[in-house]
Amino acid sequence: MKSNFGIAGVQMAVSAFESNVEVIGNYLRHIRTRFPWVRMVMFSELAPLGPKHDRAEPIPGPAVARLSELARETGLWLIPGSLFERVEGPDGAVVYNTTPVIDPSGEVIACFRKLFPFRPYERGVEGGTEFCVFDVPDAGRIGVSICYDMWFPETTRTLAAMGAEVILHPTMTDTIDRDVELAIARASAAQNQVYFFDINGVGDGGVGRSIVCDPSGYVLHQADGGTEIIPIAVDFERVRRERECGLRNLGQPLKSFRDRNCDFPVYQKESHDFPYLGTLGPLTKPE
Repeated sequence: MKSNFGIAGVQMAVSAFESNVEVIGNYLRHIRTRFPWVRMVMFSELAPLGPKHDRAEPIPGPAVARLSELARETGLWLIPGSLFERVEGPDGAVVYNTTPVIDPSGEVIACFRKLFPFRPYERGVEGGTEFCVFDVPDAGRIGVSICYDMWFPETTRTLAAMGAEVILHPTMTDTIDRDVELAIARASAAQNQVYFFDINGVGDGGVGRSIVCDPSGYVLHQADGGTEIIPIAVDFERVRRERECGLRNLGQPLKSFRDRNCDFPVYQKESHDFPYLGTLGPLTKPE
């Protein structure tokens, strides 16, 4: 089993008004040539088709079919950010914010639907219910979350408990709280002893400032506000060693979580032990 595995995050200029799929293809070809040791490439949230709901497509559909062709052409693992997925149902169409995971043969091996849409601002988008981890043969296990998901530490902890050693986190943040997200990304890496790739877009796709952190909580790279390719050599053996010996040979948070004495009734949705939460009012935009 190989210890090192190259992953490149792409902080790309995203257009809200036209498809970005062929731009993604150009980046894949460039990375294959410029960084031949990179085996996987990830993009920001909603990078392929932009942030407009009227571009929602089924999966499989035209955009994912083309992305699969590009992965097969370049021989790269592709996590193309996410796109709005339209699912027809008996009561009409439902839209999810979905990340497909495409292997080097062009097969979609997994799809992850964002668990926490950015409500009340991300309207008309349903939340997913399933977590997503997948195995890269002869390398390690990788988990996926999207944007607002990381504000809920339970999501990252669940992926780590499922064995994820790297978490790929496409985001589309164009607001003034990006500095807070940088802190959350670093904390997520340290608390769960994972590599954490938090890749934002620019232009219509965000304010940039992507960040990659290692399982000791160190920042491997933090981008500025322009387009950028961020190639990182992930060391899976380092993740396993640190989980065995402790973060910087100190705390072992995953083992401590496993061996805890307490339960967390706050996670039981029907619990009546926390009436305070009911006093917070409805989830609406502030007036």
